[in-house]
Amino acid sequence: MNKLSRRGFLALFAETLAAMPAATALFGTKSLWAITPKKKIKAAFVLVGPVGDAGWNYAHNQGRLALEKALPYVESSVTESVPEGGEAERVITQYARRGYNLIFTTSFGYMDPTIKVAKQYPDTVFMHCSGFKVAPNVGTYFGRMYQAKYLSGLIAGKMATNNTLGYVAPHPIPEVIRHINAYTLGVREGRPNAKIHVVFTNTWYDPAKEREAAESLLDIGSSLMSHGQDSPATIQASAKRGKFVFGYDSDMTKFSPKYHLTAPIWNWGILYVKIAKAVHDGTWKNDQLWPGMESGLVTLAPFNKAIPADVLALVKKKRAAIEAGKLKVFQGPIKDQKGKTRIPAGRPATDREMLSMSYFVEGVVGTVPGKSK
Repeated sequence: MNKLSRRGFLALFAETLAAMPAATALFGTKSLWAITPKKKIKAAFVLVGPVGDAGWNYAHNQGRLALEKALPYVESSVTESVPEGGEAERVITQYARRGYNLIFTTSFGYMDPTIKVAKQYPDTVFMHCSGFKVAPNVGTYFGRMYQAKYLSGLIAGKMATNNTLGYVAPHPIPEVIRHINAYTLGVREGRPNAKIHVVFTNTWYDPAKEREAAESLLDIGSSLMSHGQDSPATIQASAKRGKFVFGYDSDMTKFSPKYHLTAPIWNWGILYVKIAKAVHDGTWKNDQLWPGMESGLVTLAPFNKAIPADVLALVKKKRAAIEAGKLKVFQGPIKDQKGKTRIPAGRPATDREMLSMSYFVEGVVGTVPGKSK
């Protein structure tokens, strides 16, 4: 299983976007194809990992359960740990053959198999998470997680006890880089001289590697930790050292009630209900969705009582501004590690710039693999 490709469209997006026809450009395509309303929705979910990972796949499965609870006309099924490639095509095809009329494929590596199967089943709706290819009966969806990462950074900047912070990162792709940068921007608002030390594990889910990476960052004196993987290994390693830490993907408080501050999390159920309603009503279109905190898809887990009231007030204020569209996380001027201006003063980054981000901002210690130092 190649877990890098789970959300790997962000690594390929910059290369493919320029070549895409105008009609299929960034997030906004709609098809003239109309779906027949469905009396009953049979929804299938194809997952790249186990639902018990406490992260990405767990969050998607929670969304599936929320969908079933919210809409009485929906029944659903899930298949876990499906490798990308031929096996994914087989699983997707089986669901379509069995009469499932709404199929969610939740890994980037499922994109081509999804498109291929969709051609054979034109009356079935397919929604692919994190991809960029659409078809008359295929749409895409993702979320602006960088917004929640920025807010967690605000908390970190106020609560760190020194200028050394650690970040355990999965893969050096634009999604991950964007999240680290957003987190860093938040941290340095409260602690301008802070340095965020990054260690890549090159895995989405490998508790042993993640724990080792976290311990290496704690060994250099990191006073506060964050991460971007699916397992709670970083939380557990940090708690063992008595350091505050942020979770990711889902609320990981149970792994350390004392030291887990909050977590940027996904509420996939909100989007799944919206999509299923549209299929049921016959109003579904093959949109390319990238909503943010204003939708509720992206949010923060409950806050630890250790977070000071003034910090919570700041986060609340900033969050409201983000949701209202008044605050853009990547608002220029923004410089990279070498001091080069990447986003000019007076304007926010475009979606294209964010989706192809391949540099670290000022304050990050570490290099993007494959980039010169």
